[in-house]
Amino acid sequence: MSPAASLPSSSPPSQSGRTSAAKSPAHRIDGPGKPALTGLKHAHTTLDAKHYKTSEFASRLLSIVVALRVPVWQKIGMTSIVVKIFKVSGSLTNAVYFVSCPFEPAAPTLLLRIYGPSSGNLISRPKELHTLHVLSSRYNIGPRIYGTFDNGRIEEYFDSSPLTPADLRDQSVSRSIGARMAELHSVDVSAVEGPSTGGSTTGRDIGVKRNVQEWLFAAKDVLDLPCVSTHDKNALDLDRFQEEWTGYMSRLDRVEQTEGMSTRVFAHNDTQYGNLLRVNGTLEEGMPAHRQIIVVDFEYSAVNPLAFDIANHFHEWTANYHSDVPHILDPSRYPTLEQRRNFYVGYLQHAASSLSDVAGESPSPASEKDLATLERQVRIWSAASHGMWAIWGIVQARDDLARGETQPEFDYIGYAQCRMQSFRREVEALGI
Repeated sequence: MSPAASLPSSSPPSQSGRTSAAKSPAHRIDGPGKPALTGLKHAHTTLDAKHYKTSEFASRLLSIVVALRVPVWQKIGMTSIVVKIFKVSGSLTNAVYFVSCPFEPAAPTLLLRIYGPSSGNLISRPKELHTLHVLSSRYNIGPRIYGTFDNGRIEEYFDSSPLTPADLRDQSVSRSIGARMAELHSVDVSAVEGPSTGGSTTGRDIGVKRNVQEWLFAAKDVLDLPCVSTHDKNALDLDRFQEEWTGYMSRLDRVEQTEGMSTRVFAHNDTQYGNLLRVNGTLEEGMPAHRQIIVVDFEYSAVNPLAFDIANHFHEWTANYHSDVPHILDPSRYPTLEQRRNFYVGYLQHAASSLSDVAGESPSPASEKDLATLERQVRIWSAASHGMWAIWGIVQARDDLARGETQPEFDYIGYAQCRMQSFRREVEALGI
């Protein structure tokens, strides 16, 4: 979901395509689950997102860019006066800006990301940086990272525009998203997550289970705050949710043992429309159509069932984070069976094409059996998406509640209630 990461459809600074293809430095893993970075430059400075319009902010930002030795920027003796800062989005997860220098066309436009105060409770930044490095250097997926500072990072900028809710319903765009997702799911899990204990992807602890287990403690602390109303506590009722979640996971495990397991893959887990960009201009000759779509923001990426990632994407069809009620999902906008099958075809055809390329054979079209299997697996994993984001919403609400915000930019508690209601409704309807 991550609405704070959404990009509005306003025009960014002009930039002639992707920046230099030079790769970011190598990484290492220091201990289990703790990816660290070697060689990635870091500036010991912080930026206050609230002051991005001030000259002091621009001066601090320029000192960071110079310290990170971003190509061209550190050589031309620029002052903060010539730095153009364009706010893309901002809330509790991240504040995002495009940074350019109109007076020096050779200087690449940059993407500045300032981490939100609550994000550390939900996201491992070292792990995220490790993931971004592997994806960009080995698979040419996602942005290059120029370097980090104490509460954010500087990334590569793509000349592109974010998708809109309407774009998700376009048949060709949806099929391209399906192909892109299949491409991401082909990433070697061990390259991103490190080797598993048993050497098998199947035996890994999947992200959705781990997130709910870890976030639940923080969520309970939030609901214990004296400013949380009795109505909200009762509507969310995390003790009840914990029992419901445990029962749902147990039943889901039994179904997979009987019907077959949804393949565990490296999943994005947050393919909402704002995290899907479309390349501006025409693609290079011979480039597949699905490459028009760029996937960004891998903060919540992890090993998960491929059906979970698809189910989560389908729920994002029901969201509009730029509406008057951005925290409310509209179930009537959930993709129809025909629209889901169109997505599945894009996904399965790309997956089959990749396997055929390895075997030197022509890909077979998606069979009715394959489509039916995928539809069934997506259905049984669908409620898991609601459960995970319900807990996420509660954790994200902490800062607004602590500050006594009566009209927050995004109603995280209202969002959590919407997701919790959907979780309980879907679990009951499954009958498993």
